[in-house]
Amino acid sequence: TDFDSKKKRKVTEIFQALNSDPIDVAALRRMAISEGGLLTDEIRCKVWPKLLSVNTDDLPPLPAGKELREDNKDYQQVLLDVRRSLRRFPPGMPDDQREGLQEELIDIILHVLKRNPQLHYYQGYHDIVVTFLLVVGDRLATALVEKLSTHHLRDFMDPTMDNTKHILNYLMPIIDQVNPEVHDFMQSAEVGTIFALSWLITWFGHVLSDFRHVVRLYDFFLACHPLMPIYFAAVIVLYREQEVLDCECDMASVHHLLSQIPQDLPYETLISRAGDLFVQFPPSELAREAAQQQAERTAASTFKDFELASVQQRPDTVLRQRFRERLRGEERTKSILTKPRTNRFVKLAVMGLTVALGAAALAVVKSALEWAPKFELQIFP
Repeated sequence: TDFDSKKKRKVTEIFQALNSDPIDVAALRRMAISEGGLLTDEIRCKVWPKLLSVNTDDLPPLPAGKELREDNKDYQQVLLDVRRSLRRFPPGMPDDQREGLQEELIDIILHVLKRNPQLHYYQGYHDIVVTFLLVVGDRLATALVEKLSTHHLRDFMDPTMDNTKHILNYLMPIIDQVNPEVHDFMQSAEVGTIFALSWLITWFGHVLSDFRHVVRLYDFFLACHPLMPIYFAAVIVLYREQEVLDCECDMASVHHLLSQIPQDLPYETLISRAGDLFVQFPPSELAREAAQQQAERTAASTFKDFELASVQQRPDTVLRQRFRERLRGEERTKSILTKPRTNRFVKLAVMGLTVALGAAALAVVKSALEWAPKFELQIFP
């Protein structure tokens, strides 16, 4: 069939990239992102280390579990989380095999934390580690997870949640760029972004029940900028536009709807949309709005009345209303990738409010980019 021949061709291209000298990492990234991802776990074992530039010839031996567990401040919490992780193992796996893997899982986590005292364990971290363990085995998983923890997951492993919240603050600006109606509905419902927290910090490992979908997303995220999971979260919300707008406009209802993730999502379509949105609205462009979200959440927002009064004075709100009235007369394109309105007026009006915030936000993005793979935008074919 056509699909099989495409698959064969892709496997050939992956091995060509792996065997070229030097290894063609850009091609491997493209393969990981494009339809079907890396296809098999056998290929993932070879490609994931290249995407994270981990040298597989020089893997350190794993220390014995006993010495890791003694005097480890995280041991009890890790143990509890791993014990609860039954559903992350393939159904029908024999108990003794699963229990053996759970022991390995505890050791990998404690090993990475011990070697990197600057990293703090968080609940959900084990959901990421177990994915690597099941795909590549314990020794390679340890090396990959350590690299990932000091790079892509670094913000989640701070002593506080501040950086994680900052990343969540990118969600609404992305939604606003694509679909202001959904954005405004969510703002009116005051739903916030906490519904997407477990998606983000487990790379969706915790919320998707089919392991194939999880590893497909890991192919994609490992090949991309560290903020890509938040674009993917935005794309899921946008995909559910109708359900969201049909929902009662209150926090509990919208939160409940959004936190139940549908299992039959069209993953390939959503992956390519997330990639497109990243190219159209790169993080540096959204940084100012993300910082503004942060500002709006602080002091002023605790005074509902004060906030309402100040909203009337915000130039961007007034401009937006005028702009919307004009748009109602025109047929608005519903396509997810066309910008339903121009943001220039709003941006100019908000500039004055956010110049101070913008500098801080750009600093954050710059630090994010310092450890991001240096391949920027040419990855999307």
